[in-house]
Amino acid sequence: MKSADQLADEASHLFKDLLPRKDALKPKDRSGIPAQEMRVQDPQVRRGNMNEVAIGYTEEQARVEAMRCLQCKNAPCVQGCPVRIRIPEFVKAMADGDYGRAISVIRENSLLPAVCGRVCPQEVQCQEPCTMGKILKNVDHAVSIGRLERFAADREREQAGKKAPAVKAATGKKVAVIGSGPASITAAADIRREGHAVTMYEAFHKPGGVLMYGIPEFRLPKKIVELEIDNLKAMGVEVITNFVVGRTRKLQDLLEKDGFDAVFVGTGAGLPKFMNVAGENLVGVFSANEFLTRSNLMRAFDRDHADTPIVRAKRVAVLGGGNVAMDSARTAVRLGADEVHLVYRRTEAEMPARVEEARNAKEEGVIFHMLENCKRIIGNDQGRVVGMECLRYELGAPDESGRRRPVEIKGSEFMMDVDAVIVAIGNESNPLIKKTTPAIQTNKYGNIIVDEATGRTSVDRVYAGGDIVLGAATVILAMGEGRRAAEAINKLLAQ
Repeated sequence: MKSADQLADEASHLFKDLLPRKDALKPKDRSGIPAQEMRVQDPQVRRGNMNEVAIGYTEEQARVEAMRCLQCKNAPCVQGCPVRIRIPEFVKAMADGDYGRAISVIRENSLLPAVCGRVCPQEVQCQEPCTMGKILKNVDHAVSIGRLERFAADREREQAGKKAPAVKAATGKKVAVIGSGPASITAAADIRREGHAVTMYEAFHKPGGVLMYGIPEFRLPKKIVELEIDNLKAMGVEVITNFVVGRTRKLQDLLEKDGFDAVFVGTGAGLPKFMNVAGENLVGVFSANEFLTRSNLMRAFDRDHADTPIVRAKRVAVLGGGNVAMDSARTAVRLGADEVHLVYRRTEAEMPARVEEARNAKEEGVIFHMLENCKRIIGNDQGRVVGMECLRYELGAPDESGRRRPVEIKGSEFMMDVDAVIVAIGNESNPLIKKTTPAIQTNKYGNIIVDEATGRTSVDRVYAGGDIVLGAATVILAMGEGRRAAEAINKLLAQ
């Protein structure tokens, strides 16, 4: 692995060579420009801190990477973007060094570029159809759109500061937004722009939703999320924390008693799934949701300044293969575990986690166990975890997800010595709204059923979006849901 300084030096020399002829570069020339690697902390160093792993591009790296773009007329990358950012236009502005123009183009469609540039799976969205990746027959060599988006957003924040979007004259209408994650942030901003009063209700003591409680500091610094919430407040959005809609106040009360003209529900997927195996009630078994919330939102990792208790086990098993499993495993490493074992019942090729996150986890020492799963968790006479009985699997025919189904190998049981188990096999939709609002229709998974074009629910003047509708999805997909619902609410209130 090259050091950050080496990557920066190589980009600087390449930039000096390319700059005089950047506008005359032909497609063959552009395909010969090497994809720019992201500068990162050394794995052995970052194991011991919560600082962001990715250091980011230098200015020269960003401009060199932007020069790789072919400026395709059909712009397949835009079709791969859930919010349809005009990608070739912002990338060209980056190549020209016009960063103000670049971020302006991005912000026409995305309110959270610093967030999306860090955590969205660009490799299966905008970068998957990139023509450069097709030419080089490797999506890893597509133009690094996400990293360029991150650079533009970070530079705006560090150099000039961001101005809150303009707000139209007050309409006298008011909207309640329940939850404060990506879908809610997007919906609140778009509704507020039209001059409607917006009040955002958050159950936790800090707003930000999954961006704040679910994603670790080393992937998404919390100051970035806080700045986005500050931006909403600067627009005039009122943010009320420690307010649980369904408990503190029922959804219908907001409409019938508090005088809101419409409600957007963006409460996310916060109900953890468990394995339903013996021993899950032992001391030392945690849902990934609880484990990450304690670390991220309540800063349990900061022993000098926080009293939040959190497991500090020596041998940790994490069950699952998604990004949340990677986040849990990498957090356990940073909390001082001697060994962290990631146990997944399929192969690495079927893991839903981003390739980049799996690679980072391996570099940090996480031990991968593929085609294995937990059969039962074993405790001692004090009720504490001391081990786990596992089974080995092989892959069978594809299931409904399109991935090959894991099939248990009879008689393959074996023991794994662990003193903590983190279950990271997914989350379900928060059930509280449904329980306290029987008229709202949900599917068998508890997701609110909406009109796909508008986000309208079965309850008049109530709209929903994000993970409460989609199940656990990406930040950018949630934002797209929030934007569609906001557009529908704005049309409703304009009548």
